[in-house]
Amino acid sequence: MDLVTNLAHGFGVALTLNNLLFCFIGCIIGTAIGVLPGIGPVATISLLLPITFGQPATTAIIMLAGIYYGAQYGGSTTAILLNLPGEVSSVVTTLEGYKMARNGRAGAALTIAAVGSFFAGTVATILVAASGPLLTQVALSFGPADYFSLMFLGLVISAVLAQGSVVKSIAMVVFGVSLGMVGTDVQTGQQRFTFGIPELSDGVGFVSIAMGMFGIAEIILNLERPEARSVMSGKVGSLMMTREEVRRSIPSVLRGTAVGSILGILPGGGAALSSFGSYMMERKLSKYRHQFGSGAIEGVAGPESANNAASQTSFIPLLTLGIPANAVMALMVGALIIQGIQPGPRMVEAQPDLFWGLIASMWIGNLMLLVINLPMVGMWVKLLAVPYRHMYPSIMIFCAIGVYSLQNNVFDVYQTVVFGIFGYLCSKLRLEGAPMLIGFVLGPMMEEHLRRAMLLSRGDPMVFIERPISATMLGIAAVALVAMLLPNIRKGKDAALAEGG
Repeated sequence: MDLVTNLAHGFGVALTLNNLLFCFIGCIIGTAIGVLPGIGPVATISLLLPITFGQPATTAIIMLAGIYYGAQYGGSTTAILLNLPGEVSSVVTTLEGYKMARNGRAGAALTIAAVGSFFAGTVATILVAASGPLLTQVALSFGPADYFSLMFLGLVISAVLAQGSVVKSIAMVVFGVSLGMVGTDVQTGQQRFTFGIPELSDGVGFVSIAMGMFGIAEIILNLERPEARSVMSGKVGSLMMTREEVRRSIPSVLRGTAVGSILGILPGGGAALSSFGSYMMERKLSKYRHQFGSGAIEGVAGPESANNAASQTSFIPLLTLGIPANAVMALMVGALIIQGIQPGPRMVEAQPDLFWGLIASMWIGNLMLLVINLPMVGMWVKLLAVPYRHMYPSIMIFCAIGVYSLQNNVFDVYQTVVFGIFGYLCSKLRLEGAPMLIGFVLGPMMEEHLRRAMLLSRGDPMVFIERPISATMLGIAAVALVAMLLPNIRKGKDAALAEGG
């Protein structure tokens, strides 16, 4: 009964005119950036962080969440019609969705992508609402040592599941944690790693890092790529699905929802991992797996359901534990901190409007996306005709004004430029920025819990092993790290033996 009461309270918050408006704005922006390749929700949310500073916390997070799951909808449109994934999570959709479009079933592919996403979003919203308070009660029993180990596990898994070299990902996590240490030590009052620069006494700006690494760097990379967008000239066709397509899609939607709901909760998981996992599952379990590669509707229904479910269940560790599951959730943590709110198990009691209002807005946002996406397919495709060279100058100006407006400090603009160049170099060296951002967010919190644990144990480091929860978390982290490093060690050993031979 409490759940129904809380959800009713959440809908009361989400259905206010201001929150509805910003939910709609977030959904529209999210769909647009999902359609446009190379921008993505991470870069967009980074650029829009300064706007949230002047809005109530609940309104700001509702808008940013709408951008995140709206991008999953938008990415499928161009993946199906143009073989051009707007989002990483939509890469899988191109494999079968574009083939369906070539076979004259573009409308059916768009419909199942939208309906599957809506169903998965609804289930994920119910899951977040049901599991949030339960996990919060569990989290309240955690001690400082348990929190430290949990955050350490989150950092390890985010590095392990990142693309590319595990060693590079770990290096980026360590660098992010180091950046989080810059500034004035709260307990001693001593300045650390400021190099005599007064502006760094309050630490490195989160918005500067986010905008630079994911906003400015993305603009530079997009300007390097040739613009070769071919707008679809043929008709989409009927949006109605045949009875056979409906029958084949239902099991795939259910399986995709289950996969996305589980993988979205894991640190380092998210929409991309869920959509790939769902596609591989469909290839193995579908009765029509022989049609994969020539336009199987299961290859659209499953991944599209999975990525949308994952984008919403990734809010569970954020809202209950204060742990970001991916780069977008790290940005959400930053947005909350800008508002003076510390995410974690106390949020349900301290910020009930934000907690339940956000959950209710997820379902409202999914309904908005279902209504606005299918009728506006033609408009989203025409958006691709706008040359990127006409868009980036206004984006750059918006970045500079946004960063400067936070503290009216030119140094913040310089910081953003530096991190923009650094982010560009990282992309060239295949160093992922997401583990660094998660490390930057979790680093100061890890230090705080480490100090508390050591104070309570009077300096005995065995407290991290003696507590069962903490020991379990550290054990899982060690196993995950060793499991990912072993293939690299084996390759290095084989290469050394071959060279020696």
